[in-house]
Amino acid sequence: MNFYAARQPILDKSKKLFAYELLFRDSIDNVFPDIDGDEATSKIIEATQFNMGISEFTGNKAAFINFTLETMEKGYPEMLRPDEVVVEILETVKPGKKLLALCKALHQKGYTIALDDYEHKKVWAHFYPYIKIIKIDIQQSSIDDIIEVLAAIKDHPHIKMLAEKVETYEEYNEMLQLGFDYFQGYFFAKPEMIKTKSLSPSQIAMAELLYETSKTELDLNSITRVFERDVSLSYKLLRYANSAIFKRRNEISTIKQALVILGSSELKRFIGLMFAVTANPDKPSELINMAMTRAKFCELVAKDIRSQLNESIAFLIGLLSMIDAILDEDMATVLEKLPLSAEIKEPLLTKKGLMAAIIKLVEFIEHAQWDKTTLVMEKLKLDKDKVIEHYNQALAWADEQTKTTLEH
Repeated sequence: MNFYAARQPILDKSKKLFAYELLFRDSIDNVFPDIDGDEATSKIIEATQFNMGISEFTGNKAAFINFTLETMEKGYPEMLRPDEVVVEILETVKPGKKLLALCKALHQKGYTIALDDYEHKKVWAHFYPYIKIIKIDIQQSSIDDIIEVLAAIKDHPHIKMLAEKVETYEEYNEMLQLGFDYFQGYFFAKPEMIKTKSLSPSQIAMAELLYETSKTELDLNSITRVFERDVSLSYKLLRYANSAIFKRRNEISTIKQALVILGSSELKRFIGLMFAVTANPDKPSELINMAMTRAKFCELVAKDIRSQLNESIAFLIGLLSMIDAILDEDMATVLEKLPLSAEIKEPLLTKKGLMAAIIKLVEFIEHAQWDKTTLVMEKLKLDKDKVIEHYNQALAWADEQTKTTLEH
């Protein structure tokens, strides 16, 4: 069985990653309304339990997973450890004595319980001692509704509020002011504001390196000179080349040695990742992680369409597809400052062509829009199972790279 799920990040007040919600589908052809909640939950538990560890899919962060009354009665939450799951009770589950007893039992065993798409009713007060998180869909709830919930839980300080479907920074700030603790939605993956600013000397060096490595033939001497002008970049290159992920026996001690041993593909990856990481250190690390996931996904898909796409170019286009959000500028302004080939810039600016379609494909997967995902895959003649396999591989790779790159 393939593991068909998208993971959506949940961030804390500091925009640091807190957990992921897993949005499950039985298969890409089987859009969620056609599969009931019990079956969806049982299959996600089966997949995470027996096919791939849930921690591999969530980078060791807790996974919010939807449960119905029936799947809770069957004991499915307890197939996962308390530290790796948040038991999210679907909004369709009605509060009653049976549900209350199940919540109490899970609470006593150390599980975190969340109420999904919460609509306030006084009967829920009986559950408050056992609930740790209340999720509010801010697109469906008015400010008055939210204030009513906040008033109802004021005597239960252990309950944290989670705002979901937060799509803009204005909404994030508004919910932050109201006292929400956690935030879910793609507000962090969009530019905060459009503003003009110059690139720092380090970013200019990165831009030069992006340009050099986007050439068909690498000029090792030119690349070495750029590194030698920037002490910080040189240090990061040597640390990266010597890091455990490459399992080298001998230490690398010169810039040129590091460049030769890394090789063209790995060097292009390193420079792209470092540009993303250093572009705006105030941005949430999950944004960089998403950019890396897109980069690796595009590279893997490009291998499947080998005759038409260069894998290194596909990697860079995927990485740069979020550079507007990373730098808080519109895409055209950012790309104007970067000396990149038209082959890289055009898909990002025109949203047309094969690479633009692959970027759109990964966006649909991120948002769990499986019906649209299917249409794009059919248009590109891509194998559905392989696409999901590539996405899962890209997530795992990005999680590993984020740890390594941000450490160095």
